[in-house]
Amino acid sequence: MREKLGLLVCAWFLLCGSCLGRFVVEKNSLKVTSPQSLKGVYECAIGNFGVPQYGGTLVGTVVYPKVNQKACKTFDEFDASFKSKPGGLPTFLLIDRGDCFFTLKAWNAQKGGAAAILVADDKPEPLITMDTPEEENADAEYLQNITIPSALISKSLGDSIKKSLSNGEMVNMNLDWTEALPHPDERVEYEFWTNSNDECGQKCDSQMQFVKSFRGAAVILEQKGYTQFSPHYITWYCPEAFLLSKQCKSQCINHGRYCAPDPEQDFTRGYDGKDVVVQNLRQACFFKVANESGKPWLWWDYVSDFSIRCPMKEKKYTKECAEQVIQSLGIDLKKIDDCIGDVEADKDNEVLKAEQDAQIGKGARGDVTILPTLVINNRQYRGKLDKAAVLKAICAGFEETTEPAICLTEDIETNECLENNGGCWQDKAANVTACRDTFRGRVCECPVVQGVRFVGDGYTHCEASGALRCGINNGGCWKETRNGRTFSACIDDHSQGCRCPPGFKGDGVNNCEDVDECRDKSACQCPECRCKNTWGSFDCSCNGGLLYMREHDMCISKAVSSDVSWSSVWVVILGLAVAGVAGYAIYKYRIRRYMDSEIRAIMAQYMPLDSQGEIPTHHASRGDI
Repeated sequence: MREKLGLLVCAWFLLCGSCLGRFVVEKNSLKVTSPQSLKGVYECAIGNFGVPQYGGTLVGTVVYPKVNQKACKTFDEFDASFKSKPGGLPTFLLIDRGDCFFTLKAWNAQKGGAAAILVADDKPEPLITMDTPEEENADAEYLQNITIPSALISKSLGDSIKKSLSNGEMVNMNLDWTEALPHPDERVEYEFWTNSNDECGQKCDSQMQFVKSFRGAAVILEQKGYTQFSPHYITWYCPEAFLLSKQCKSQCINHGRYCAPDPEQDFTRGYDGKDVVVQNLRQACFFKVANESGKPWLWWDYVSDFSIRCPMKEKKYTKECAEQVIQSLGIDLKKIDDCIGDVEADKDNEVLKAEQDAQIGKGARGDVTILPTLVINNRQYRGKLDKAAVLKAICAGFEETTEPAICLTEDIETNECLENNGGCWQDKAANVTACRDTFRGRVCECPVVQGVRFVGDGYTHCEASGALRCGINNGGCWKETRNGRTFSACIDDHSQGCRCPPGFKGDGVNNCEDVDECRDKSACQCPECRCKNTWGSFDCSCNGGLLYMREHDMCISKAVSSDVSWSSVWVVILGLAVAGVAGYAIYKYRIRRYMDSEIRAIMAQYMPLDSQGEIPTHHASRGDI
């Protein structure tokens, strides 16, 4: 009786959140494009399995099978195929709800060739999220192999589609996930609600496999600041009426405040629920300490290593084993112990209290009640817990054109620039293109290559501009090399035009033709000249051993040239001699006379000179001496 009571308490822990909490169905838009009577946008609930095309759209035509309308059996038994033919639209298979699990319906539809599955509800009611069944109720192998997206639609919409199909009308629709996740800026915030327990069946195995496979991508995104990640752990409180029971004591810490179900659902063996709570707390504290040290991505290493080194199945799910992993990653054990605190104390634990508060949904997000759960930009992720599928969803959370390179890897994104260059401009010779692939599709923008900016509309033309433009495919201008000589029509400055160089004529873009100076008589016009055209120039020579002077376009005798040269030398020498004599004469007859007159004037002040007139004088007597 006690064991039954314990199991009931455990079940209450699992269900109380969903019973009392606010559950929000994540929806995406379903747009019917034909027939006219159904045209419009409808709500549908994304399934919690398969791979929704986050950030994209899927266009298809609806088919309602004539047999196996609930898809609980394989369509091979009825020789039915829904695989689209070449040139045809993908098939959206409409089936009815009931008789088997949603996942089995999706698996049978996928094997039948459907690109997506629409499940029509069997009664008027609010839409719910289609989830995976418990392990004992379904084959875990096929659950991991479902890749087509799935959605639940209302009974009224399902009936309307069936009516149109029965009338012979084609029903076309778009499943649109472009706005399934908010993408407001250049960083994505996401939460991963998980569990350290590895004895909860297929779900524990799949979530641990996800952690190991997603670890590399998560570290890259976090280290480069593209994302802000935080792990979370669900705990429940023990109902007050059962606080003193053995079951609550074995499943809870801090006097019933934080509890987890018994891993084996058997209180008489193995680990207890409180062991799981403590390990969850240790992992939460590890993230807190690692985040404070600036290395939050170490959480992925710790959880991966802990699952390998300390599995519950091998009885290594212990504090000692966990501390060995922590020490190997260089995190301070004392800080983690301080964070964990006293698990026997009758008081709140700061970390676990915050975790319980975070479980409550806010805004468009509902309460977190299911493990594992991903919340991306405050919106719950729906779909398969798979590296490529989750990475695609995270990438859909970036503002358009800001997604990091990891979002454009081949395993999650098709490069639209590979086919017909996305319809954008390109210069194959220079390997330059205006097509740029983004997560949500290509954009045509003239690029910047090696510091050179191309300008244009990106669709029909792009032209290199600015300095150094000739370094990129010669600026789109003509260029040719012959016999070791290269000529270009590109001018390496801020101009954008092309101009043929001297000696050529043409548009400068497609061609520049050599100008035949000899034929055009634009060179070698003297009677004695002989002209020979060359590529981009000309050669001119003279008959009879004459010398050609290119600057004067004339022929002269080499001897005359020599005579003229010596005559010029003698003329210069003679000119210098004449200048010297003239200078001496000027000195002697002009400057010298001027100096003599000045000297005579000075001396006249002190004594009579011969040239002066008679000046009266008085003679003194001897007695005057």
